[in-house]
Amino acid sequence: MRESAADASFPSTPRGPVLVCGGAGYIGSHTVRRLVERGVPCVVFDNLSTGHREAVPSEVPFVEADLGDRKAIAAALREHGIQDVIHFAAKCYVGESVTDPSKYYRENVHYTWNLLEEMREAQADRIVFSSTCATYGNPVTIPMDESHPQQPINPYGHTKLHMEHMMADYATAYGLRYCALRYFNAAGAAESGDLGEDHEPETHLIPLVLQVALGQRDQILMFGDDYDTPDGTCVRDYIHVEDLADAHMRALCQLQAGAPRLHVNLGTGTGYSVREVIEVAREVTGHPIPAVVADRRPGDPPQLVSGGTHAKDVLGWQPRKAGLRAILEDAWRFHRNHPKGYSA
Repeated sequence: MRESAADASFPSTPRGPVLVCGGAGYIGSHTVRRLVERGVPCVVFDNLSTGHREAVPSEVPFVEADLGDRKAIAAALREHGIQDVIHFAAKCYVGESVTDPSKYYRENVHYTWNLLEEMREAQADRIVFSSTCATYGNPVTIPMDESHPQQPINPYGHTKLHMEHMMADYATAYGLRYCALRYFNAAGAAESGDLGEDHEPETHLIPLVLQVALGQRDQILMFGDDYDTPDGTCVRDYIHVEDLADAHMRALCQLQAGAPRLHVNLGTGTGYSVREVIEVAREVTGHPIPAVVADRRPGDPPQLVSGGTHAKDVLGWQPRKAGLRAILEDAWRFHRNHPKGYSA
């Protein structure tokens, strides 16, 4: 049965207070900023293992704790009267998930169970969950809509799918209302240039390309140029992080309006190749950005592109910054202002 939104007017500002788990991370911090700008009270819960305290507004209550600590979760929910949660906190490196799956099952699956159990105790019954297109695995069809088979090919994708299944089971048994947002490739930065992507180690193409432009790397590696794509390099759907933040707020609005469960892709429906990303980055930065072809990486699908209109139909959401140039211009502004990340 097709899901439908609870409110056809598509409100984009939810009620608070909202607990944002992983709110000091890349996408989480942009969502927190959007909540603050809209006057929505929120609390950030983050262990700072990959997030940055500097990315969280000073006026936002901050709980430095781990989702492995159920007492800390319970205290945050009760002390702030939380009924709504946005959940970003998870490990997200595909390669690491293969070499250390234990960490991923512990921190993605088990810690999410901790959160759901404490939400149940506190009668907090709405959660927006940061899922991923990695739950689909290798594409059967391109573009990929929400009906695409979910057959993940690595522990990262497996754990995210387990998290979706857990929420579905809690919805059936306990009345949890949830939205799983399956992102494609998050990219970009705040237009202001003071909030952006700062990972260690960095594995994402756009910040790596910009590090070459900054002189921090000698060259960018293109892993394979013999794929069945227009120029032989992998094609991905890049979605601006500010558009992702907007989608999370809209998803929470729909849950607050009565939607029981939603599964929604977030992408632009347009794919760009590795070569195209590098070429636009050269234009935006004014730097040559040397590129070298390397061997394919195991498990890289030729194309990952979102399809369908479900996000528009159920959330009233469309990406505002859908072009690659806008994404790169905003990302370049942040990296140029913060060449060493938030530590500088």
